[in-house]
Amino acid sequence: MRLSKRAVVALSTIVFLIASIPVSAQMAANAVNADKAAALRPPAGAKVAIVVFEDLQCPDCARAAPLVKEVANVEKVPVVRHDFPLPMHNYSRQAAIIARYFDTRSKKLGDEWRDYVFANQSAFTPENLNSKAADFAKQHGESMPFMLDPGGKLEAKVKADFALGQKIGIQHTPTIFVVSNNTKGEPFVEVVDRSKLTEMIENMKAAN
Repeated sequence: MRLSKRAVVALSTIVFLIASIPVSAQMAANAVNADKAAALRPPAGAKVAIVVFEDLQCPDCARAAPLVKEVANVEKVPVVRHDFPLPMHNYSRQAAIIARYFDTRSKKLGDEWRDYVFANQSAFTPENLNSKAADFAKQHGESMPFMLDPGGKLEAKVKADFALGQKIGIQHTPTIFVVSNNTKGEPFVEVVDRSKLTEMIENMKAAN
């Protein structure tokens, strides 16, 4: 059967589109990796760091946080924490906004609030979150403002972290990376097996 000219053009277009799928997928993957390389960097003055995307209502994040803190202290590397509150959780976004407020008082206080939430996740509800934040603040010689985030600047920071996570392909929490400022080789690696976190940091240090 002889194909019409129109059918030949249509068939050629389909073949081209099918052939383009692997190329498009590779281009998308390359773009994500470029975004990761730009975003996953140690803070100023550090050669190696741990970067964590976390949800304050996520049980596995609560399990991972003490290990990350312990290894960071032993290895003397900073931890960069990004808020990635998942939509199915009913207080994690507000808890992250509160964390951002405590960050304005001091980074140490912000981190202590995050660890406090992790350690007491089952006791938190959307209804008691603000009162527990007020109690936490009082215990640390602080007070909560009458309006926590009137201009929406704190929430904007949480949203920016979430958008960054989406841009670099974060699909679950916690997602943990060991990152370096090394220009040779891979500047970041995702921690899939947390028992190897120390080893991965040592390897990254050795590559610098």
